[in-house]
Amino acid sequence: MSYRVKELFATLQGEGAQAGRAAVFCRFSGCNLWSGREEHRATAVCRFCDTDFVGTDGPGGGVFATAVELASSVARCWDAAFGTGGRPLVVCTGGEPLLQLDVVLVEALHDAGLAIAVETNGTLPVPEGVDWVCLSPKAGTEVVVERADEVKVVVPQAVDPSTWDHVEATHRFVQPMADPDPEVTAANTSWALSHCRAHPRWRLSVQTHKYLGIP
Repeated sequence: MSYRVKELFATLQGEGAQAGRAAVFCRFSGCNLWSGREEHRATAVCRFCDTDFVGTDGPGGGVFATAVELASSVARCWDAAFGTGGRPLVVCTGGEPLLQLDVVLVEALHDAGLAIAVETNGTLPVPEGVDWVCLSPKAGTEVVVERADEVKVVVPQAVDPSTWDHVEATHRFVQPMADPDPEVTAANTSWALSHCRAHPRWRLSVQTHKYLGIP
């Protein structure tokens, strides 16, 4: 199988339990909750996504004919940005990465010396061998992932984060939904803060990369 990747870039993880960690982000094209096109946003299951995952024209993106070809590109991206030291990490994201990430690619990435994290909406099963699972569920979907390293709920949504309390997870985060209107973003942040105070099982996640101006 070939793999369609929107972009491939080195940065620091900006949110969640691994915030601040060096990583290569592999953003796969496509999602099962939204086409990625603005004309379809109003009728999409997930309407608040702020990421461009359409096509393969981003930096480092393209169509990779084999898992080994993609894994080699990820490893080269890490080496060019970070050199040696620490275990290299690739964050598979999207869109929805589990539309494409399979056991063949997991094995190829591991063979290239990479730890694998995935950021998923949870509507598809996670292939064996993934090292870190970040579940970011969306209202109105059937979540089939029953265990994750972290659950990260963008808030507010049409349902309470407790909807996903049944998922076994080491870390639980609420993350304020970003909005072009600063007042709406402030209101969402206030909602998240109130939730953490009332439910101390949950922690606050913020998108530090946006504050820092990094990818």
